[in-house]
Amino acid sequence: MRRIRMKIDRQRAIRAFQEYTSRYDVADEKVKLKIDHTYRVCSLCQQIAVQSGLGEDETELAWLCGLLHDVGRFEQLRRYGTFNDAQSIDHAEFGADILFREGKIRDYIADDSEDELLEKAVRCHSAYRVPVQYTTREKRFADLLRDADKIDILKVNIIVPIEEIYNVSTYDLRHCQVTEAVMQAFYEEHAVLRSLKKTPVDNVVGHISLVYELVYPISCRLVYEQGYLDKLMDFQSELPETNAQFAKIQEKMTAYMERKMAQIRNQL
Repeated sequence: MRRIRMKIDRQRAIRAFQEYTSRYDVADEKVKLKIDHTYRVCSLCQQIAVQSGLGEDETELAWLCGLLHDVGRFEQLRRYGTFNDAQSIDHAEFGADILFREGKIRDYIADDSEDELLEKAVRCHSAYRVPVQYTTREKRFADLLRDADKIDILKVNIIVPIEEIYNVSTYDLRHCQVTEAVMQAFYEEHAVLRSLKKTPVDNVVGHISLVYELVYPISCRLVYEQGYLDKLMDFQSELPETNAQFAKIQEKMTAYMERKMAQIRNQL
C-alpha cells in the first residue's frame, strides 16, 4: 500500500462543507437530512478503514471521501425539488462535477495529489457497479465509501418516514406490491437496477438489496449489529400479498446475513 504524502486538515474541510451547505435552507428537513447523513458517512468511512487495517493517512483519505460524497445533493434538491436521481440528475456525477470541474475541491484541501482518487470515489458512489477500469487502490476507496453510504441509507429509511424519502403518499405506499422483476433481482442476491423499480415498495426492496453489495466484512457486521435492516424488512402493507412478499424477503435476507456472519467469524 503506497504512502500518502498529503495531509488532510479536517477542520478546514469541515468549514468548507459548512460554508457550502449554508447557502441552502438548513431549516429544511431534507437539507438537514443530507448534512447529518454526510457526517455519519464520514464516521462510518473512518470506522471501516480503521477496522480493516488501513493506515492513518489512508483512514484520513477515507474520511474525506465521506465528507465529499453527497455535495451534489444540495443543488439537486434546490433545482429539482427531489433526491430521486431518476426524476432529476445523477447526484454523484453532479457532485463530482461541482468539486472537480468547478474547482470547489480546493476549498476543502489545498493538495491536489489525490484528486483523481477522490473524484472517482465520489463519482461512482451511487453507481450500480464500480467501473472495471479503476485501479486496485481506487476500487478500495470506492468500495469503502459505497459501503459506508449503504449502511447509513438503511438507517435513514428507519429514522425518516419512508413517504418523505420516496415522495409518495401513505396510501400509495401501503397499497402496492413488489414487482416481479424486483423480486427476481432480490433473489439473485444483487442490487436492484433503478429501471426495474415501478412501485413505492420496489424502492424499499431496492434499499434492502444494497446489503448484497457490501464489500468489507466490517460493513456486514455493522449492518447485522445495528438492526436497521431488520426494521426495514418488517414493512407492513395493507395488502396481504405484499406482506407475503416481505415475509419471503425477510427469510431470504436473514439466511444470507447468517451465512455472511458465519464466514466472517471463520475468518477471525
